[in-house]
Amino acid sequence: MTTPQSEAERIRSYLVAQAARLTIPQLVEKVRADCAPLADVARAIPADRFRERPAPGEWSAAEVWSHIIHMNESGADAIEAILAGQPPPSPIPDRLGPADPALADGAAAFERYRARREELLERVAAARGDEHLHLTIRHPMFGDLTWREWFLFMRVHDLDHLRQLQAIAAGLDGPAP
Repeated sequence: MTTPQSEAERIRSYLVAQAARLTIPQLVEKVRADCAPLADVARAIPADRFRERPAPGEWSAAEVWSHIIHMNESGADAIEAILAGQPPPSPIPDRLGPADPALADGAAAFERYRARREELLERVAAARGDEHLHLTIRHPMFGDLTWREWFLFMRVHDLDHLRQLQAIAAGLDGPAP
């Protein structure tokens, strides 16, 4: 059985190794391609059940999407700041916040996510890859990450929550309570 600490070390090791090994075009393509299934899951949850929690204590699709969007926007802001030679904004907390009331449904959530993600992908694609690697973004579990490592972390984060959204969609096959 893995402990949370050993799992965090395994993920951190993956982020560091892959971010160093992959070229910028490879990183951009990996992040873009692996996160594309979010579009499908965004359409899989009916709008009238978007804010419904599958069970007490579990996140609703609206809460998951709000978290994904917050991490996407915060990560993009931090990476773009570093690429501009500036320190990243304040630390990025990786925790659940309230659902964004402006999100009407999964399609709207995905569009907001996609628009900001494409801006970031374009900016990262224009980078050399060695810019300001001394500046880091602190993650509460994985420690200090370079912008390249954080960019790859965004992919891991999205895939983790993609599975969560898929489970929510599968659990909503029955009638609304």
